[in-house]
Amino acid sequence: MTIQQLKIRLGRICAAIAAGIVMAGPVWAQSTSTLDKVLSSKTLRCGVQLDFPPAGFRTPQNEPEGFDVAYCKDMAKALGVNAQIVETPSPERIPSLVSNRIDVLIASTSVLPQRALTVSFSRPYLAYTDVLLTHKEANINSFDDLKGRAIGGVTGTTTEQELRKVFNRWNDPKGKFIGYGSESEAYLAMSQRKIDAVLSNSGTAAALQKSGQFPWLVVKPSPTPADLLGIAVRKSDTDFLRWIDVFVWNQIRTGRYQELYSNYFGSSKAPSLSVDGAGL
Repeated sequence: MTIQQLKIRLGRICAAIAAGIVMAGPVWAQSTSTLDKVLSSKTLRCGVQLDFPPAGFRTPQNEPEGFDVAYCKDMAKALGVNAQIVETPSPERIPSLVSNRIDVLIASTSVLPQRALTVSFSRPYLAYTDVLLTHKEANINSFDDLKGRAIGGVTGTTTEQELRKVFNRWNDPKGKFIGYGSESEAYLAMSQRKIDAVLSNSGTAAALQKSGQFPWLVVKPSPTPADLLGIAVRKSDTDFLRWIDVFVWNQIRTGRYQELYSNYFGSSKAPSLSVDGAGL
């Protein structure tokens, strides 16, 4: 091979390498992680339910407030960025995250295997105890009294799925199950006696009673299991997920979790975020 031929071959190799770098450039740009984007934009977009007190609601001045809102603000502060609360109704929680309308989902979302196929969950940051919400005129004194009644829930939520399982097991032709698009719709239906009961959590039940807007509301115990909730990110955001796990752990370690729980749920002791015998 002559020197001239060698120069030509090296020139082709260099051109190919340069072309590869140019082509790879957009790929590198597209692969910028959510965490990097949050840090560079100085904004953390948190998806939060604002019709689910005391986790998320609006003040009389129409400002977002609640446990999940405060948790988002704490996270933004730890990152050194601004918090942006994006109202995200229950049925839109996972779609909003997958479609990139939000950076992180802090919306009282139960950690379920089906959801984990689509998004990634942090370690539990909050836990709920289920209760039955019913109308005082419905004369429901126990969970079994729901058999043959019209009941419902917010479509896709854990409480709706748990109650539907029981409803299907009863297989009573007199019964009726209705799904709703939001918590507000379900409460309105119950106030209008279109349904007799929904399944919710003790914190929300206490907040609704305390508001004075639901004088007809009666709370009864539920046999359904406790519910552990996680913060969700897109499946590709592994670095962000690791950071969130550390953040949640630090909220617990410093007593901030207890402080927020007492502030919004009015309980002296925050519930455990572990499952006995499961190592969680």
